[in-house]
Amino acid sequence: MQLALTGLFMLLYILLCLLGILSNGFIVLVLSREWLRYGRLLPLDRILISLGVSRFFLQWVGMVHNFYFFLCPDEYSVGFIRQFISLPWDFLNSASFWFGTWLSVLFCMKIANFNHPTFLWLKWRLPGLVPWLLLSSVLISFIVTLLFLWGNHSVYKGFFIRKFLGNTTDTQSKKRMEIHYFLPLKLVMSSIPCFVFLVSTALLISSLRRHTRRMQHSASSLQDPSTQAHTRALMSLISFLVLYVLSFLSMIIEAAAFVPIQKEWYWLWQISIYLCTSVHPFVLIISNVKLRVMFKQLLLVARGFWMALVAQQRLG
Repeated sequence: MQLALTGLFMLLYILLCLLGILSNGFIVLVLSREWLRYGRLLPLDRILISLGVSRFFLQWVGMVHNFYFFLCPDEYSVGFIRQFISLPWDFLNSASFWFGTWLSVLFCMKIANFNHPTFLWLKWRLPGLVPWLLLSSVLISFIVTLLFLWGNHSVYKGFFIRKFLGNTTDTQSKKRMEIHYFLPLKLVMSSIPCFVFLVSTALLISSLRRHTRRMQHSASSLQDPSTQAHTRALMSLISFLVLYVLSFLSMIIEAAAFVPIQKEWYWLWQISIYLCTSVHPFVLIISNVKLRVMFKQLLLVARGFWMALVAQQRLG
């Protein structure tokens, strides 16, 4: 029973990652084509392509990391290769969190309506600041990666020394390192973009409520383009918020080891961690007109190819 449960969750995890790879790859290909055709990208598209690239590679690195840990746990604990796998994962994970945060901020500045001078200044300046925000996110992620690299190297050296000195306190030492170093680092580095994300979402919700209250006496309020734009962005952000918080909490709980993750539940836990990077790209595709049109065209091409293949088999 346990083996069947583990196999089921592993299969679901693989399917989820493959869907995430395909959807993020689709976003990157469409926007790259747009970039090559016109030689430029809108601020929103710049964030989307950065988010798509980071998530695309994060899925691949995550699969390698998880299968290496699951199949070779002893070697993973003491092997030097852990550092090479953790290095790109820490960088891509941090970058994905920051890119997702700037996406929510840009949505808020683009759609929300406030008369405060600071908000109006940000609304005017933010599109031009997008390249610098993306560059700063990469720089922050690089610094975070170095801090995690130092911690992983310290853990590895501790295991290496104790292995040859015959000390048996390696598990306790690793546990202390995770609780007193990795957990605070993850909390600080992940909580900052998460807080900015929550603030931008709260502002957008407040703006939507104010706009709806102003339009509630109008018979055409539901058909008003501004209201529809607010509603679509809000639904997109709410779904992103749920997935974002779920991924954040899953990683923090895993790092803190509050809940002992047994082997049969390992893949279910990984599904909760990678749910955001796999499901949210579909939300972006549906909510973005350009991506939605290209996705429908791709589905029509796939449908035509499938029908032609079935017809050919019948004739054969």
